[in-house]
Amino acid sequence: MWTAVTLWATLSIALVAYLADAARAVMRGGSVLPWIAGALAWYFGAVAALTAVYFAIAWFFRSPRPPELRLTARATLRLVWREYATLAGAAPRMMLYRRLVRDPPPARAGVPVLLLHGVLCNAGVWHRLARHLASRGIRDVYALSYGPPLASIELFAEQAEAAIERIVRATGAARVMIVAHSMGGLVARAHARRYGTSRVARIVTIGTPHHGSVEAWLSMGTSLAQLRPGSAWLAELDREPLPAVPIVSIWSWHDSMVVPQTSACLAGSVDVPLVGIGHNALLGDGAVFARVEAEIAAARATSECPA
Repeated sequence: MWTAVTLWATLSIALVAYLADAARAVMRGGSVLPWIAGALAWYFGAVAALTAVYFAIAWFFRSPRPPELRLTARATLRLVWREYATLAGAAPRMMLYRRLVRDPPPARAGVPVLLLHGVLCNAGVWHRLARHLASRGIRDVYALSYGPPLASIELFAEQAEAAIERIVRATGAARVMIVAHSMGGLVARAHARRYGTSRVARIVTIGTPHHGSVEAWLSMGTSLAQLRPGSAWLAELDREPLPAVPIVSIWSWHDSMVVPQTSACLAGSVDVPLVGIGHNALLGDGAVFARVEAEIAAARATSECPA
């Protein structure tokens, strides 16, 4: 809710101010076309600038990569374009998250899926994955929008526990599977540390900075402070044993926000490194979709095995 409200308020105020300036100019005899082009240039230019900053920092602080993972010029352009396009579509998806990503009606389910988003986001970022899973017949998928956005990850873990409670009541399931992007993976680990894993079947993290990201220094807030490499919160989390359930870490050698990229590696988990995919583009990538779908199938197969 908080992220959507902030986006609606910010963009609405900016649009009203822009339209007021445009109206005055047009009433003085100016053309409306430059103002239309200017609005598009303002939005997409801002996204381009943001993308450039993220990639510049990601390159400067990058993890050493094996020579065979070096991208061609074409692959690099594809990497940047896919991340840019994902970021450009992120605001509309988050503003309309209540329409785009809806929880299913109460119904019996074996192992329902709970999606946990990253910092400064909401459930809208899961639109493409949720739509893909539905097309594959996996419809018992729930998405949590926690907040306030810059609050503690511990608060988000509490909200995740409340969501799990609602899901098991609605479905009659004994356990849920968690699929988490970015900071959401740390929310899942914090939840497991605090509440245990008796109601969690499996955890899949996608582009999670398990050991922090230098890009967390770009903003203020409790959750961002916790995401900084070497933070006391991360150190405390790492002292705890991993949750006693299967954990899969999907990550990219060319992540644009998890920096250094190998921060997404988590000892004791199943490591799934990918190449040539930016941080947000992971949420629309076919290889990620396929692996998540396979992990859901594995979790459900395990739950159906006789004790």
